[in-house]
Amino acid sequence: MKVEVIERDCIKPSSPTPNHLRKHELSFLDQVAPPIFMPMLLFYPATNYGHGNDENALSASRVKQSLSETLTQFYPLAGRIIDNAFVDCNDEGTPFVEARVNCLLSDVVSQPDPNQLNKLLPCELECVVDFVLAVQANIFDCGGMAIGVCISHKIADALSLVMFLNSWASISRGDNCNYTAPTFDLATFFPPRSISGFKPGTGIARDKIVTKRFVFSASTVASLRTKYTTSATDRRPTRIEALSAFVWSRFLASTQGKPNSDTVYKVLHAVNLRTRMDPALPEHHFGNVSRFATATTSFEEDEEECYGFVGQMRDAIKTVDGEYMRKILEGTAHVNYLKQRAEEFLKGEVVSFSFTSLCRFPLYETDFGWGKPIWVGSASLTFKNLVCFMDSGSGGGIEAWVNLKEEDMAKFQEDEQLRALTYPARDAKV
Repeated sequence: MKVEVIERDCIKPSSPTPNHLRKHELSFLDQVAPPIFMPMLLFYPATNYGHGNDENALSASRVKQSLSETLTQFYPLAGRIIDNAFVDCNDEGTPFVEARVNCLLSDVVSQPDPNQLNKLLPCELECVVDFVLAVQANIFDCGGMAIGVCISHKIADALSLVMFLNSWASISRGDNCNYTAPTFDLATFFPPRSISGFKPGTGIARDKIVTKRFVFSASTVASLRTKYTTSATDRRPTRIEALSAFVWSRFLASTQGKPNSDTVYKVLHAVNLRTRMDPALPEHHFGNVSRFATATTSFEEDEEECYGFVGQMRDAIKTVDGEYMRKILEGTAHVNYLKQRAEEFLKGEVVSFSFTSLCRFPLYETDFGWGKPIWVGSASLTFKNLVCFMDSGSGGGIEAWVNLKEEDMAKFQEDEQLRALTYPARDAKV
């Protein structure tokens, strides 16, 4: 897949940001977030808005204009991050790339290769500089379009990214009343702290990470939920709980060999803190309001299926309670915990595996005025042992985007149980 850049631009807000909003202070949770971009790719067929060059130019112009209008509401996204402390909301603008792709959109979405999809993004994910948001509009030979978005994790979590995308799409299609304006006040809930001694970039890998996409049908997910329903669980596992248990079990079986008593095995699951605050925080509060719950799991030779995993993960998530929130608000204890976890990682004392889920997020509702996307995807990320779950394009299935070291992926993708329950790459169509 060859991608040729046609034009580079910088999109500024349609109205200047008032002086009293010019400084957006990062919250404590923003400060400790990794300095990476989160990617999102939305694919739209040409049949939704026309075919010729004139129609392509019109749609790209519409994307730019609506982005400019949206940045007036999401004004920090047009600013620049200063010293991991605040965003200078100076209206400097969002980098915007227009590119041409020398293949059909159907070629990409029928057999997506995560390691190729990064070409459709406007920047390298680990090369976070001072800008906050970047966009690339990719026009395919057939006239179809893919909108690639990169947003800095220093200012947004996944829920905030989705809120921005849906707001932008609403403005683009003229539905200005169908979205809630964002609120940028998280520093009042999570005041910034000194994080001296902690490096938020710990764990970022810049080479030899391979990303593969494994597709589980709705019926397979249902069967895994039944499989992991045991007497030890007080209710049937959710789709994500069951898939997490299965993927974790196959990772251990295929890459870890015999259990090592000197190694600690930890599984992390992203948790939205908004609903765990008292009172609960509405979703329109923009920024990082999520953390990872951590379960120290057992790994025994006779427990290859990891049947106890669901209960262990649930117990870990239960610890994200009022006491946990108090430690986050106090700051020092949480920074010390993060330092300890980073030290364990660097020493190689811990085998950790992280899960995050975008399932049931309204990504397939992102209609810019020419219809909903036929597929929404991610890209190859920069963290090893990270899995992101996303809804598949249709049929109620779930995609697992798995990021592993090259040598681990070579073993993992050949696991017989994994291959039996996922679509082969050539058949993993959207």
